[in-house]
Formats: sequence, C-alpha cells, structure tokens
Amino acid sequence: MPDATTGRGTGERYRRFLARLRRVRSQGVALGLERVRLALQRLGAPERRLPAVHIAGTNGKGSVAAMVEAILRRSGARTGLFTSPHLVRFTERIRIDGVEVDGDHLATLDEAVAGTLVPLTYFEVATVLALLAFAEAGVEVAILETGLGGRLDATSVCRPLACAITSIALDHEAILGDTLAQIAFEKAGIAKPGVPLFLGPLPAEAAARIVEVASTVGAPLCCAGVDYPPAIGAPALAGAHQLVNAALAVALSRAAARTCGRTLGEAQVLAGLAGVCWPGRLEQIAPDVLLDCAHNVEGARALAAALPEAPRRLLVTSVVRDKNAAAMLDALAPHFDLVIATRSPSERAMEAERLAGLVPRTRAGDRQVASREDPFAALVEARHEAARVAGGQVVVAGSIFLVGALRAFVLGEPLEAAEASDPAP
Repeated sequence: MPDATTGRGTGERYRRFLARLRRVRSQGVALGLERVRLALQRLGAPERRLPAVHIAGTNGKGSVAAMVEAILRRSGARTGLFTSPHLVRFTERIRIDGVEVDGDHLATLDEAVAGTLVPLTYFEVATVLALLAFAEAGVEVAILETGLGGRLDATSVCRPLACAITSIALDHEAILGDTLAQIAFEKAGIAKPGVPLFLGPLPAEAAARIVEVASTVGAPLCCAGVDYPPAIGAPALAGAHQLVNAALAVALSRAAARTCGRTLGEAQVLAGLAGVCWPGRLEQIAPDVLLDCAHNVEGARALAAALPEAPRRLLVTSVVRDKNAAAMLDALAPHFDLVIATRSPSERAMEAERLAGLVPRTRAGDRQVASREDPFAALVEARHEAARVAGGQVVVAGSIFLVGALRAFVLGEPLEAAEASDPAP
C-alpha cells in the first residue's frame, strides 16, 4: 500500500464542496468545542468509535503524526490520518491507510455535515469530515494533528489512547498568547485523565506549565530523554530534528499499539520510519530544488541546521504578515548567496519588496537580494541562477502557501485555490 496518492474525486460535486469551503472560510478562526460537539452529536457521534492518537505542538506535529501513522499501519492496524493545512489539495488532510480520501465521496459526506445546520468554521468542517470518514471506513486508530493550540481546538473532541506535545515556541501569539507559558497552557489542553502525555524536548518555562496542567488533569507524563529512548532507526525524513521527532513517534506508536492489543515489533517500527512520506519537509522535489515548510522562527532555524552542502544556494521565500519575518530571515539568509523575496498566492502574504527589505546584509554588503511579486517567476529565475554553478541549489521556504504552490508548479499538478485553505495556518 503506498504512503500517499492523489485524491481521485475531482468532479463537479467536489468543486461544489470547495466552493462551500470558500464561503465557510469567511467566518475566520473561532476556537471552541461547542459547535463541533453539537454537529457530531447530530451525526451519530462518530468520534466515540475512533480510538485516537492526538498530537499538538508548535513545530513537528505533522511529521510525528505521519510517522505514527506509518508505524501503526505496519503493525496491521487500519489507520486514519488527519493533518493540516494541505499543500495542494484539500484531500491531503484526510488519509485512510495512507491513501487520500476520494474528493467526490468527501463531498457526499459534507452534505450530512451541512445538514446539521451547525455554523462550523473551516477547520471544524475539516475535522468533522475526517471523523466521519474514519468511522465509516472502520479505522482502528485515528492519528489527529491539532490545527491551532489544543485546549479549544476542534480535534480535542477525540477520545485518545495517547497524546503528545512535540515542541513549544512563539507562534500565533495573537491567538495563543505571547509567552511560552501561555502557549504551553493552550497546547496542554489536549491532556486527558489517565491518558499518557508524551513530551518532546521543551523549554523549561513551557515544560513547567505543562507539568502543572497534566498534574491537575491526571495525565501521566512521558518526557524525552527520561521516559522513552532515542529512536531505534532513522526516518525517511531528512534533518537532525526528525530524529527527535522519530523518538517521540515510536514511543507514541508503542503506547497506542499496546492499548489496541497490537503487536509492534522492531522490524515494523523500522519499516514504518523508513517508509514514511511527508511532502514539503526538506523534500528534494528536483535535483536543484529543495522544499521546506519552515513558516516560523523555530522552523527556520531547523531548516538552516539541516541544509545540505551546495556550492551555491539560493532562497525563494514568502512570509505571511503576522509572522516574525525579520527573525526568520536572520536565521536563514546567512546561508544563502541570493535571496529572492516573493509573494505566495495567499492574501495574507507580505509584499515582496517589504520582505526583501528585512533581509540582513553582510558587513561587506555583498549578499544579493531581489524581490519578485510573482512566485512562479521567482522560482524560474532562481533555478536559472543556480544553474550557473554545477550543483547549485534552490531552497523554497517561509510559507506553507508558497511551498504548496511551487510544489504543484514543479510537478505539473493542478493547484486548488489558496483562499480555500485555513484562514490562519
């Protein structure tokens, strides 16, 4: 069974569904569980039939979720994977046994969701659809990535076998809080009584807050380097940070497998890690093009540490306006000979010229900086410049919207409209 495939349904029903999502998207972000609970109740409570692994965190949660799914599938479990946002197609968000849900079938399920008459937000519609699809397919374990925070995130209606918080850093401060302790409190809201909560390496301030929340709730903690060992094998995903994520994923998988009565041997773990697929994360999409969804400061630092050797590097970047673009560029720009600032197909993207003005200059002032509003033209120009030196490398990073658009461009895939994605990824 492949780890990923394109959604098969691209007919009129699916197009109407995407149009509905665009209308729903106008509601913006509204955290809370009341609407989701009501909609699920009217749909027969599918979440009650779905044991889950629930994963929160600032960075790494998607990678960990993908690894857990791959490992558990190797154990023979029927898996469901819900992640967000998507890169190219909405159907990427919902996978059953590693395969994207059929788009036309998703549109059929959405008729029932719309029929609840509950005014769900964009992410809430996606979450309810995933739970419906998983329950209908008889999924044995659903692996759910939170969208934003945890305490009030729509995925928190699940009934988890195990939970995890991968990392804590400053991001989405306007919604989650402007300190690590405040953000940690929101992420720790996924903790459930008696359900093990696995933690990746965390800043002391964040860890202390999570320990406090877990103790109050009655969730046993399993901490990195103390309660679970390093990963027994390297994942297919590149970068030293993925070894840390792999250790967490293995520990989560073992806990979930035990609760489900599944045997999970070392060979299955290694096979799952070796076969995991998570596009857009240090992904070499062409010999001269590397993609990475580094869209905040911590992500930019991880990318900088993981860059492969190249005689000449060029960065094509776009950043949405509410991110700390200056700090992201401080982390990335010193590793590149040319930075081309551009603008992704998102209305939230910063203007290319403004972004270019944030690129730090060297003392000699010799780093080249350019701005191009058209991201596709920016990539073409960057590849042309990279080709001047044998082994030249173009890196696309800074925005998930940018990575998705340029990934589709390079692969020749149709790109669903950016406005059909989450209001605040």
